[in-house]
Amino acid sequence: MKKILLLGSGELGKEFVIAAMRAGQYVIACDRYDNAPAMQVADEREVFNMLDGDALEAVVNKHKPDIIVPEIEAIRTERLFKFEEQGVQVVPSARAVNYTMNRRAIRDLAAKELGLRTAKYFYAKTFDEFKAAADEIGFPCVVKPLMSSSGHGQSYVHNDDELATAFQEAMEGSRGDAKEVIIEEFIDFDSEFTLLTVTQQHGWPTLFCPPIGHVQKSGDYRESWQPYKIPDEALKQAQTMADKVTRALTGAGIWGVEFFLTKQGEVIFSELSPRPHDTGMVTLGHTTNLSEFDLHFRAVMGLPIAGIHLEHAGASAVILSPVDENIFRRLKINLTCDPQYQTAKLYHP
Repeated sequence: MKKILLLGSGELGKEFVIAAMRAGQYVIACDRYDNAPAMQVADEREVFNMLDGDALEAVVNKHKPDIIVPEIEAIRTERLFKFEEQGVQVVPSARAVNYTMNRRAIRDLAAKELGLRTAKYFYAKTFDEFKAAADEIGFPCVVKPLMSSSGHGQSYVHNDDELATAFQEAMEGSRGDAKEVIIEEFIDFDSEFTLLTVTQQHGWPTLFCPPIGHVQKSGDYRESWQPYKIPDEALKQAQTMADKVTRALTGAGIWGVEFFLTKQGEVIFSELSPRPHDTGMVTLGHTTNLSEFDLHFRAVMGLPIAGIHLEHAGASAVILSPVDENIFRRLKINLTCDPQYQTAKLYHP
């Protein structure tokens, strides 16, 4: 039995905990708020600010985990190198988590070091830098915080009049210490898709799930489906790019690698997450022989995966509450699910 420390206890983390506990592992679920989804099924819980490096180190020293599994970006990730040096397995690796916690590192790795096709982009810390970048890229363009999750702070800008609001929303939607935005050219894509990529231990080959088509609004996941129709050559391009970037980042686990497919059939790298992906929730409907959470768990544990194949067609979608979560907080009512989704029952503290 392994002791697993889960950093971030949202809905995706909950499914990973279920996969781990079915296999007899011991899980401590951590988050900044109590009764987070994964805490409801884990063996133990810890509530603390994971951006506080000393608090994070105290929790690691207390529980002495064999494996640390980051599930969100808002973590003092540089501390993970120390834990890794001490013999703790970080998933997929401390290097990968540090690179992917903000868009600057992963975009520069993909575009400048690996030569992958990406959208044209600039960074900005001030509004003047932001305005100059927009003038260079042109309209429409896409604005995102360097560090965020679930589309927070992301917007599409169509003209100069929308720049100030977009910059403010991106800054306010930023998580952690990174108060900087990335501004990108708008890709006139035909569709978007995710290639769930599984890197393994022991020199075993990298595996790919059948591609997942998905729809996002303002950078936030709305629905996904399998199978997703894509030309064979485009799929090979995506697999090559996903293999390149995950090899460069190192480590074992599942990665959500997002791409645009243009109307001309060109595949363009978009983003990458070193963990189970929102769009992969569709695999819980047994569209594939193993769900993304079972695949992640097996890769983390160094267990063999014979292969991944499509079982049948399926789709998933988020049901968003029409009620602002802040109303619940003002009424001192807690959500029993990840506040991103707001679909579970409520309880009074």
